[in-house]
Amino acid sequence: MQHEQKIDINITLHSSVPKYIQVAECITDEINLGKLKIGQKMPSITELSQKSALSRDTIEKAYKHLRARNLIYSVIGLGYFINGNESVDVLNIFLLINKPSSYKMEICNAFVDAIGSKGNVSVSLYYCDENLFVDTLKKNLGLFDYYVIMPHFANEKGYNLIKHKDKAVDALENMPKDKLILLDTVKEGIDADYNAVYQDFKNDIFNALEQAMDKLKKYQKIILVHPNTGVFPYPQHIMTGFKSFCVTYNFDFEIINHINKNIELDQKYAYITIQESDLVVLMQQLKAKNLKLGKDIGIISYNETPLKSLLDITVISTDFRAMGALAADLILSEKKGSIKNKFLYIERSSL
Repeated sequence: MQHEQKIDINITLHSSVPKYIQVAECITDEINLGKLKIGQKMPSITELSQKSALSRDTIEKAYKHLRARNLIYSVIGLGYFINGNESVDVLNIFLLINKPSSYKMEICNAFVDAIGSKGNVSVSLYYCDENLFVDTLKKNLGLFDYYVIMPHFANEKGYNLIKHKDKAVDALENMPKDKLILLDTVKEGIDADYNAVYQDFKNDIFNALEQAMDKLKKYQKIILVHPNTGVFPYPQHIMTGFKSFCVTYNFDFEIINHINKNIELDQKYAYITIQESDLVVLMQQLKAKNLKLGKDIGIISYNETPLKSLLDITVISTDFRAMGALAADLILSEKKGSIKNKFLYIERSSL
């Protein structure tokens, strides 16, 4: 084992980053720069506390944090030492997801798969709650090398894509931009130099419906079923893009909140569904009334799934696995920038 060496601790007193995290980062920097060698003994908690003029509690928390990251280890009766069992090049990544849907989990799984052995990914949920979002970021600030965040929030109108200077924007702006990647949402109201892999909800549906134009022309009316209530609301920009398409190409249209189980299905109408429950009700009503899918009634559903493929349902969908993989590539390649994710129109017999 090598002899103990002096450690330089520089603390910013009025920083939002906890002092113990700043201490841990100072030590991590010393390791990365080679000033602290594998197997070298660390100062004791008391000694570093005295030399840095920080409390023992702060230093103890910093050491616990470093032990959790496998950067140091302790030997009873001897003290703390720089760890050589795990590379410090392994990244610690925090992935914050707005809701536990199958689509979000697909993004998460693709991201984790692409990161592989090069990083440890911690996943957390905030259920579209802005207060929980802010609290979660504050608690985890400074604990990770990268933060990958899906910033979607519910409000009294059903959905908010960060349009105003609110608590969520303030929380994001307190984070280091070079370590932050926004995922899934359109980047409105925040600086253009954030890294992101995003959907363009307005233009995506407009362009997808353009591809479906020839099929849609055989229907008298297009109905978008856009839920505007519930814990997990949907983007308002979907409605904006839908309206724009219908007006541009002179389609009669309507927007409703949900499909009622007692709905009277008008023949020669095409429906665009977002929620699975609305698609199920539509399919049940078609069967009950002996209507033919793709002839009497048309259906387009948001977000591809194996079941929709099996049922031959036309879908419009972002490529969820591509989104996760692209976010991982931004980190692993150290690229910077904002990337629009691929959006798909998959035509099947339901239209």
